[in-house]
Amino acid sequence: MYLSVVSPVYRAEEIIEQLVSEIHQAVSQITDAYEIVLVEDGSPDHSWEAIQRVCVHDTKVKGVKLSRNFGQHAAITAGLQIAQGEWIVVMDCDLQDRPDEIPNLLAKAKEGYELVFAQREVRQDGFFKKLSSKLFYKIFSYLTDTVQDSSVANFGIYHRKVVDAVIGLGDIIRFFPTMTQWVGFRRAYLPVKHDERASGKSSYSWNKLIELAFNNIVSFSDKPLRLTVRLGLLMSLFSVLLGLAYLYLYFTNQIVQLGFASIIISITFFSGLIIFILGIIGIYLGKTFEQVKNRPVHIIDQKLNF
Repeated sequence: MYLSVVSPVYRAEEIIEQLVSEIHQAVSQITDAYEIVLVEDGSPDHSWEAIQRVCVHDTKVKGVKLSRNFGQHAAITAGLQIAQGEWIVVMDCDLQDRPDEIPNLLAKAKEGYELVFAQREVRQDGFFKKLSSKLFYKIFSYLTDTVQDSSVANFGIYHRKVVDAVIGLGDIIRFFPTMTQWVGFRRAYLPVKHDERASGKSSYSWNKLIELAFNNIVSFSDKPLRLTVRLGLLMSLFSVLLGLAYLYLYFTNQIVQLGFASIIISITFFSGLIIFILGIIGIYLGKTFEQVKNRPVHIIDQKLNF
């Protein structure tokens, strides 16, 4: 069995050596055939230099440098495409995902599962990050008609056929947890410990979180478009009810301003009709847009130890 550990790297120059050391310590207990793939995602610090220093002395570590910052999930995709393992572990570089849980994840997978998600028992994050995460997953679950768990992120172990299926998805907007949910296969959840960040702070600002949420909702679901259709229908129905109400007021001589009712009814009816038509067009446009996206998810600048 050959095992790969893939970790996207961003603002982690101070903890690269510790990350590699802890992965070695954990994985060497279960196999000698493994690799550690570190994907530097256009980090503004000296993370790439730190990866280079490790790669010089450790051939099990493979370094990948992207040409710019493409985002965490694009970096994960780059690592998955390069990884050679029969089993692939994906974990963040900040050591909140504990490397010593890797043997437990593999043992669970050996029970007959193709993917095992690490389920954080107690998240060691700030109050607002945990709140925003729960809110995001609730909205995301509703708009995508899927069941999303805020305690599950990227950390987990995945069989090669799961990884190949995820790589084969042509979406330019990548969101690894949802993609692994979508491809199916036999899955399990394993409660794991979650640590404090070893260094620095999260690179996800509120603006980035909102952008991430919006992009993924648009990419993985057309439900927002379908909701606009419902809104248009509701507005049209409202215009009909409003028209009946104004007809009643007209025949009971309660309208003193002539032409008022017809203007209100026309505005509300045609507004609803326009939104309804735009919603239908938007659905077809959204589906077409999904099909024609063909830009690369990432661009690799350099590789080490390949």
